[in-house]
Amino acid sequence: MENKSEEELRRLGVEMRFLEQTAEAIQSRINMVNAVITDLTYASMALDGIEKEKENSELLVPIGGSSYVKARLENPDKIIVGIGAGVSLEKTLQEAKEIVKNRLDDLEKTRLSLQQQFTQVAERIGEDREKFDTLVSALRKEKKSKDV
Repeated sequence: MENKSEEELRRLGVEMRFLEQTAEAIQSRINMVNAVITDLTYASMALDGIEKEKENSELLVPIGGSSYVKARLENPDKIIVGIGAGVSLEKTLQEAKEIVKNRLDDLEKTRLSLQQQFTQVAERIGEDREKFDTLVSALRKEKKSKDV
């Protein structure tokens, strides 16, 4: 009996380590998705702002590090949109807004799925930890009764 309990403890320990690594990987993916969502949200806000501007309006364009460059908006209805793999296309403002909105919707679905996976893994870790603690207690009691 003690052999089976010790074997079960080892199995649970290995499984918990695996599940913890899985949870860390899922959390890392959630963080990456959140960063892209933030970036696309800023892009969406910028497109909304551009929509209100007229041709030749003067804009401050962020270049990083809280620094900006002044620029003139030559054509508010022409937006260059990245479509992946370093490729960008010229789109109308409305098309660009739709592309960004669709990406945000897809990322929200991905984030929700990842959060559900994370919750399932966390619940399994909790169940395994409970079994682990119960087995450890039982083994300690068994050992004490043999030592007496």
